[in-house]
Amino acid sequence: MAVLDGLNIERELLAPLRARATTVFDTTHLSVHELRKAVVDTFGPGATSTSMRIRILSFGFKYGVPADADVMLDARFLTNPYFQPSLRSKTGEEREVFDFVLAQPDAITFLDKIESLLNFAIPRYRTEGKSYLTIAIGCTGGKHRSVVLARELAERLGAVASHRDLSRAENRS
Repeated sequence: MAVLDGLNIERELLAPLRARATTVFDTTHLSVHELRKAVVDTFGPGATSTSMRIRILSFGFKYGVPADADVMLDARFLTNPYFQPSLRSKTGEEREVFDFVLAQPDAITFLDKIESLLNFAIPRYRTEGKSYLTIAIGCTGGKHRSVVLARELAERLGAVASHRDLSRAENRS
């Protein structure tokens, strides 16, 4: 199906809803910032949320970078638990790997610096009108280091952590 065909089908399906609408915004030539301004101008400042959903995403570089990442960080400089035979088959969700990664002074320093940067940047993203912020932390396979750091950073920021590549077979962090 061509994109225009899909748009026409969508217009037909939404026609009854549009007929009931008291306000319609034509977004054809609006940027997201212009649309936000139009909504605020029409419905008042409470019409848009000033809160922002923050998601911390772990991933493996060997599977490609996440397309939806707003901020991307690389944890491959940390010692890799994959090369510890007792940790290879475990993940960053298990205590042994968590402790191994966070026992590295550079891991704590990295987290502290990221937290400081984000404490500076997040209010400015909110002011700019951003509703969602995805912070991606990558390691080689997305199984060990990035999972630990994403979990810890999410805890520090009161955010949600998700792990894109954690369940992939033969994973190397």
